[in-house]
Amino acid sequence: MMELIIIKHEFAICKLNDLSEIDYTNEFFFIGKTDEEVSLVCMIDSIPNNTIVYDKTWKAFKIEGVLDFSLIGILSSISKVLAENKIGIFAISSFNTDYIFTKAENFNYAIDVLRDAGFEITGLI
Repeated sequence: MMELIIIKHEFAICKLNDLSEIDYTNEFFFIGKTDEEVSLVCMIDSIPNNTIVYDKTWKAFKIEGVLDFSLIGILSSISKVLAENKIGIFAISSFNTDYIFTKAENFNYAIDVLRDAGFEITGLI
């Protein structure tokens, strides 16, 4: 059974002018930079002043454990269950694992449908 851990914070997804005002001491944040934009996922109380636009009140699950790169379909199985229940997601992958974000107003429903589908939802980090 796959275990998903609830992350206790609420997050914002931001588009920034540049990387200069990110608080790198925060417990959780994710940065994406391309030739077109700088994106940041951070805790709501850490939205940088140089944010162009943001969407806040996201909550997250972490897939427990270190996922080997050869594993196939883990994120797909979670996103399929949520999509079938009309719950949108924002997903981020780190070297070790994946993180699934849903809007805060859908989060408790997401917990219910994932549990019903056989996923174990645990604790807060």
